[in-house]
Amino acid sequence: MIAVADAGFRAIAPDFRGYGLSELPKEPEKATFKDLVDDLVEMLDSLGIDKIFLVGKDFGARVVYHFALVHPDRVSAIATLGVPFLLAGPEAFPKDLLPKGFYVLRWQESGRAEKDFGRFDIKTVVKNIYILFSGSELQVAKDDEEIMDLVDPSTPLPSWFTEEDLANYASLYENSGFQLALQVPYRAWLEDYGVEDLKIKVPCLLVMGEKDYALKFGALEQYITSGMVKEYVPNLETIFLPEGSHFVQEQFPDKVNQLIITFLNKLKMN
Repeated sequence: MIAVADAGFRAIAPDFRGYGLSELPKEPEKATFKDLVDDLVEMLDSLGIDKIFLVGKDFGARVVYHFALVHPDRVSAIATLGVPFLLAGPEAFPKDLLPKGFYVLRWQESGRAEKDFGRFDIKTVVKNIYILFSGSELQVAKDDEEIMDLVDPSTPLPSWFTEEDLANYASLYENSGFQLALQVPYRAWLEDYGVEDLKIKVPCLLVMGEKDYALKFGALEQYITSGMVKEYVPNLETIFLPEGSHFVQEQFPDKVNQLIITFLNKLKMN
């Protein structure tokens, strides 16, 4: 936010409902991606903002693309980190093609992740998630394992993620818990976009780490590199960062900031 603001742009980073310092909805088990899109609309209306440039990381990519499909007149451009545009809905999620113990499938099961996480304090859960998801391999548990069991307790944090970072992130989950984080995205995964036209018409930037585990999710790497993704996002620029993990924005903050600012400036010139 500071880098973008220093470059002359207004930067706003809201906490999604049920995340960070925001309040949990009354029925978190019924939360949807559409709720997050609607929240963004209300926030923009309250601030008097008509049109925006959206940045989404991980499942935030789905939220910003969902927003652009439902409210195309309010989006000038999009940047996503770690996740490209993906189709949504039951037919777009072929469970039979994914490993049985894959973390997404496990966390979709009601109560399973809660029980798994409940064996540890929140700080340890957050630490384990950062260790697991900064790797280049898919997170797949055996039948007699849970996802948290995949982390060796002696494994250190990634070099770019400090103990202070961990403490700050853990404190936010002390406030919110994991209930909403499991509902959206994992248990709301099969929700569709609710529109027929699935083409994103604005300029888009995708930043991926070359060692992002997500590239092994189904045929995601081929979907990106073959240009298939451009069937839905024709005006897409894709940049792969060497040595980059799923957390490129934390691993290489200066590089990612510069890529976003360069993209913004290019749009401004046009």
